[in-house]
Amino acid sequence: MSKLFEDYDLRGLKLRNRIVMAPMTRSRVPSTVPDALTAEYYGQRAGAGLIIGEGAQVSEQARGYLFTPGLHASAQVQGWKGVTAAVHERGGAIFAQLWHVGRVAHCSVQPFDRKPVAPVAVAAAGVNAYGYREDGTPGQMPASKPRALDTDEIPKITADFVAAARNAIEAGFDGVEIHGANGYLFEQFINGGLNTRDDRYGGPSIDNRLRLLLETVDAVAEAIGSHRTGVRVSPFNRGFDMPAFEGEAETWLAAVKALAAREPAYLHISNRDSMMANAGKDFVQRFRAAWPGTLIVAGRYGKEHAERDLESGLADLVAFGRPFISNPDLVDRLRNGWPLADADPATFYGGGAAGYTDYPAWEESLETA
Repeated sequence: MSKLFEDYDLRGLKLRNRIVMAPMTRSRVPSTVPDALTAEYYGQRAGAGLIIGEGAQVSEQARGYLFTPGLHASAQVQGWKGVTAAVHERGGAIFAQLWHVGRVAHCSVQPFDRKPVAPVAVAAAGVNAYGYREDGTPGQMPASKPRALDTDEIPKITADFVAAARNAIEAGFDGVEIHGANGYLFEQFINGGLNTRDDRYGGPSIDNRLRLLLETVDAVAEAIGSHRTGVRVSPFNRGFDMPAFEGEAETWLAAVKALAAREPAYLHISNRDSMMANAGKDFVQRFRAAWPGTLIVAGRYGKEHAERDLESGLADLVAFGRPFISNPDLVDRLRNGWPLADADPATFYGGGAAGYTDYPAWEESLETA
């Protein structure tokens, strides 16, 4: 049997296969409170060994896009309970992804239209955010120039992640993923080409630039258990105006070694392809060698590619993103060799059921053909 379909023990959480549904923002939560449509969407995809939910902002300040869910208010917790119940009723497992976008935001989605926050007051050049136009209609517009966080504000960021993690467990999630990837707040601190702070959270010191992420991982793990705390990273990411910098490989190897010492539930690489392209195969092998725990890898996988990375030991679990959008029964399709349906990019973000919960399973599509 293919390793893709073997069960897996994730620090005591039994996964029925090694296929992970990657976190994907769908912008279908107008009130920031997940609803019955959200629950239907995730329940349809509960055949995955593990679902990692879409990014949920840990505070109002953490928000970067319209129509994304939160995990910082009681109503949001209640909304997520319907989602986790729908997944668990179908035998699935689900982690919440905890998210702070940092500078990748427009002031119109921030409390009182304030500036977004970041390690330094440098805008993300060429990056659009989803907010409100001057006429009050939603749309894409350039991310606002942020303000630099004061040193004494930074512990509040960690506290927000801890509170959101506790909320996630109350909502029925099996664990949480700290989003340290894709050019958002934690990666903004880690990046030596961007973070030029002169305090204990920045500058040329690798330890300083890793401090916020590691302090947050420690605090969340203390609150809910390291076995329920995962971390997502994207070494050598160039998205959202993340620059290359001197000592980049050393920074990420230091990060993985520091995280390994903390024994979280897993480490999740979100950008296999770009990491391989920008850092090379040697770095990827060194990264894997430095990480003894469960490694989830994402990166435009198909079945054969996923099987190769599992067999080689590069990955322990493989994350699929867009194929899950249009194939709610993706695991069955991969197992049986059934063809995959194509997704409609026009419905990736925003809207209602169309392009969200109306994609049929393979057997349903035969009945309506």
